Amino acid sequence: MYSIKINGEISNMINGIKPVIGNTTKTEKTTTKNGLSFDEAMNVLLDNIQKDYDKLGMTHRTSLDLSLKPGRKFIKVVEGSRVWGFIAKVDGTHKGVPMLKGDILKAATWRAPAKHSRGSIFDKEMHKSFSWTGPNYL
Repeated sequence: MYSIKINGEISNMINGIKPVIGNTTKTEKTTTKNGLSFDEAMNVLLDNIQKDYDKLGMTHRTSLDLSLKPGRKFIKVVEGSRVWGFIAKVDGTHKGVPMLKGDILKAATWRAPAKHSRGSIFDKEMHKSFSWTGPNYL
């Protein structure tokens, strides 16, 4: 890493490329924010998952066994013995793709989310981005 002067300002460069400082993206993915806090939005998500399941009219099981497993960057949503999906806890990048706090991601494995966001828990129409089985495919 070396420094050069650009327009009178010192700029740190790596192989001639100015690095992007910070781990957040400057673009908003949704324009229809619902105004909820993260915890409230997580509760709404769990309620909407259960409501989607209830629409099936299953008689052998009345409710889903939903639980949350917090991690460093994501909250894993577990239903019974399977991963429903992941929710981003922080702004940043995942596998080179920008993500925002509250993004809903499909599970790639038991421990890791898939690459792209499927929606946001802060979106008023978040229920369109998932079903009771998990986040929708792209």
